[in-house]
Amino acid sequence: MKMVVCVKQVPGTHDAKIDPETKRIVREGIKAVMNPFDTYAVEEAVKIKESSGGEVIVMTMKPPRAEAVLREAISVGADAGILLSGRAFGGSDTWATSYALAKAIEKIGDVDLVFCGKQAIDGDTAQVGPGIAAQLGWAQATYVMEIPQRSNGGITTRRMHEDGWDLCEIALPAVLTVVKDINQPRVPTLKGRLAAQKLEIPVWSPEDIGADEELIGLNGSPTRVVTTNPPPPRGKETLVLDGPPSQSAGTLVRELRRRGLL
Repeated sequence: MKMVVCVKQVPGTHDAKIDPETKRIVREGIKAVMNPFDTYAVEEAVKIKESSGGEVIVMTMKPPRAEAVLREAISVGADAGILLSGRAFGGSDTWATSYALAKAIEKIGDVDLVFCGKQAIDGDTAQVGPGIAAQLGWAQATYVMEIPQRSNGGITTRRMHEDGWDLCEIALPAVLTVVKDINQPRVPTLKGRLAAQKLEIPVWSPEDIGADEELIGLNGSPTRVVTTNPPPPRGKETLVLDGPPSQSAGTLVRELRRRGLL
């Protein structure tokens, strides 16, 4: 089974700032890490390879420094990495990103499963995984918490939702987005890290994947960030309720009404 895991490099801090001119996250000088949800996607693909055989290829679309997250994935069991990089990719929204990743998956060829984390912590859209499936015309399952059965022709997934879970049978090829309940990501070994550092990471440009440059970057992005504003500061007023429960409950209700919360 050939599997591709799409990962993303994100700021490793909650204090990321937005450039007022470009409306993009300022990444210079900020530690970058693999998107936490993607670590579960990598682990699940590696577990399938270990139990049933196959190949795991990790892929990301970012500037050259994102090569680090590919090597991180290789250090825990992935077989190869591919970096999509080039100025033409810059400014891609989720639609353009999904298109580019789908074109790269087509170039790889004979892919059975594509894994993604359920969402990226810097955008929180949860759109890229389903977008890849739509671009490829493949079946998809989101919020996957378990893969209890699999075969050459299909898989069974347990999908998490608000009221519990669904059991779904999906024909391959397919795209899955996973939640953190699916597994516990492993820690890379020294041997794995050394092997990852020696492996060559190919860099693919838009031309390499046959992408139409009108469909990537800002030109191919139907959504644009027009303006950004920080959330208003929270009030620091604190009310301490003393007395018996019935009295405190009445005081709380009156205070909530005063503040327009009831």
